[in-house]
Amino acid sequence: AGIKEDVDEGISGVLDRCDFILGESVNAFEKEFAAYCGVKHCVGVASGTDALHLSLKALGIKEGDEVITQANTFIATLLAISYTGATPVLVDIDTDTYNMDTKVIEAAVTGRTKAIVPVHLYGKPAAMDEIKQIAARHGLFIVEDACQAHGAYYYGSSGPKRVGGLGDMAAFSFYPGKNLGAYGDGGAVTTNSGEIFEKVRMLRDYGQQVKYHHILKGYNSRLDSIQAAVLSVKLRYLDRWNELRAAHAKRYAEFLNDVPEIKLPGFDISRKLSHVFHLFVIRAEERAGLIDYLCEKGISTGIHYPVPNHLQKAFLDLGYKAGSFPVTEKYADEILSLPMFPELKYGQIKDVAGAIRGFYGR
Repeated sequence: AGIKEDVDEGISGVLDRCDFILGESVNAFEKEFAAYCGVKHCVGVASGTDALHLSLKALGIKEGDEVITQANTFIATLLAISYTGATPVLVDIDTDTYNMDTKVIEAAVTGRTKAIVPVHLYGKPAAMDEIKQIAARHGLFIVEDACQAHGAYYYGSSGPKRVGGLGDMAAFSFYPGKNLGAYGDGGAVTTNSGEIFEKVRMLRDYGQQVKYHHILKGYNSRLDSIQAAVLSVKLRYLDRWNELRAAHAKRYAEFLNDVPEIKLPGFDISRKLSHVFHLFVIRAEERAGLIDYLCEKGISTGIHYPVPNHLQKAFLDLGYKAGSFPVTEKYADEILSLPMFPELKYGQIKDVAGAIRGFYGR
């Protein structure tokens, strides 16, 4: 009830002020989220996809350029690169983390490469120290795709730092199902660069610095004031919600770690919020049968993602084929997302795990 009252109050404030576009609540949330991520600047935009696109545009990525990202991600990562006119160049994923395999990045760099977009997939930060070293060697920008990792800490060479300030820029999504979700679409760009910040602010609002004075060819991509009001309330709860997700993940692991037919995600519970479990993804033998069995018991599951991006019809023009990214392709046939949300109860986790054990006769 507490959060409902706070959200209602935030929304009614916007309704009273009638500042629905780039209003007071947007300014407030941008400041709060920048402080939360440990960065100087935040720009609220219309979606996570737009956050990625405007980040790349602000860095000057254009037609003829190449941007490296991973094969296993939601298609929005590739679409944002395509929107700039640049070509997505894909690399395979690490067998343990499901994030970008840092050992294969350098081989994908060409004279046209301008940026790397590491994805903090499922809520686990990518190996940013290694990625930053590669980017520095080749003079490349880094745009974090942090759309699934709000609040996660990366434990790197300079100590724990939240995602959002680990590269030149970072993109977040506030789609309702995210760890920090709005009541509709929304997104944000974070950066420590004042120059990039000003550029994204203009790009999201028709390229104008002052109303009707258009400096850039911009877009209409603004975070609604009502969504910002909702996000400001929910941001206060985010760390607690993430801690609950991590506790649920630990319980799943305890119930399932002796089932050889499934592979659990790797995580270290001693490092606080080093994985914020937007999704709890296992790999399962006989996945189709397991899904049907769980469904019969009233347990919903998901697959993130069933068709690798390089095999999607929309991106066949990139020229990749089956076999181009063997780890991504193998995992696409095995991955299964189990129920994961802060309000999960111990008994529910036990029931899900029990059903999985039952399917395998354990």
